[in-house]
Amino acid sequence: MPDEYTAHVFDVALVLHADHELNASTFAARVTAGTLADMYASITSAIGALSGPLHGGANEQVMRMLLRIGEVSNAEPYIRDAVERKERIMGFGHRVYKTEDPRATPLRDMSKDMGIRNGDSRWYEMSRIIEDYIKEHKGLYCNVDFYSASVYYMMGIPIDLDTPVFARSRIAGYTAHVLEQYSNNRLIRPRAEYVGPKVTQYIPIEQRG
Repeated sequence: MPDEYTAHVFDVALVLHADHELNASTFAARVTAGTLADMYASITSAIGALSGPLHGGANEQVMRMLLRIGEVSNAEPYIRDAVERKERIMGFGHRVYKTEDPRATPLRDMSKDMGIRNGDSRWYEMSRIIEDYIKEHKGLYCNVDFYSASVYYMMGIPIDLDTPVFARSRIAGYTAHVLEQYSNNRLIRPRAEYVGPKVTQYIPIEQRG
């Protein structure tokens, strides 16, 4: 059983993840609900979208990166080389926030506090080095996924459960959006504009390579 502080941190983390406007997974839920599919199908659509590493799977990738780094002394050389190789660094940037994600602020504090309580602050210290480097050299701020990675890891939550925990926290938001969609429903049907070539040569199938 977790102690009182850990339970509080977990509760706060779930609240911070609970709902966030029309992110990819919530939008997927509303698109499915817009067809008048049932609640189960709508939530399944949301979870499918959430599973991608560019959405709900990002904190899992952050923690795997920290584990590869291993020690605080390795953090700056690692992130410098990764940036030079133009690797995607998970946990940074946001489609809405152009400054710090406000959800990241309390998660950073919780990561620091948990490291002190556990007597092992290396995950937090590595994260700070990476955060400062990316902010200075890429102009990007960390998002909710970056520090939630180390917070969940220091709780003893297996990395593979990071995305399911994210989904569990989002259920309240998903269901609220789905019910709202049902209450005043219109089928969500975006339009597409073709911008490709207007005239192309047709090649018979038997002549195609």
